[in-house]
Amino acid sequence: MLSDAELLAIFLRTGVRGKSAVDVARELLKHFGSLRALLKADLKSLRAVKGLGIAKYTQLQAVLEMARRHLSEELQQRDVVRDPDAARRYLAMKLRDRDREVFAALFLDSQHRVLAYEELAQGTIDGAAVYPREVVKRALALGAAAVIFAHNHPSGVAEPSSADRVLTEKLKSALALMDIRVLDHLVVGETTVAFSEQGWL
Repeated sequence: MLSDAELLAIFLRTGVRGKSAVDVARELLKHFGSLRALLKADLKSLRAVKGLGIAKYTQLQAVLEMARRHLSEELQQRDVVRDPDAARRYLAMKLRDRDREVFAALFLDSQHRVLAYEELAQGTIDGAAVYPREVVKRALALGAAAVIFAHNHPSGVAEPSSADRVLTEKLKSALALMDIRVLDHLVVGETTVAFSEQGWL
């Protein structure tokens, strides 16, 4: 299996005078701290590094978007309940690096296949206003039989708050009136915490 530096070197294709592509890749990983940090770096940060510019930034963004689309297609073909890791990977990739809190949902059909991924609320660095009535309306409009909620904590700490638990209970109760099940609520930070695994659903 290739190392992060070797994979990055394939992407870079060439080095600079006196340094191979692998040498440059190692320096980049050291400079940014990790491959993930490099991939989430903004254009200004990348342009500060010799040999990187708008073209490389655009290519890196394209790599990330291809990964997101791959996970989305993979998820569309699966029973999410039988493969919860697929949903977790997809939602983590969508939400982990957002700098504001985003509350999202995977709406599922009766076979637990994905009908839609939608971001239902965006907020500040520490909160997003979510209205159960609007969530129920959207679930009914899509013909959903079940839903998985997810939101990110921009701080990186995935520990669910008491407000997260109260909101989940409100959503669960509102959706239950329409026979729509809440299968899980994921809190995404540096790690991902699932309400189902905590016994909170």
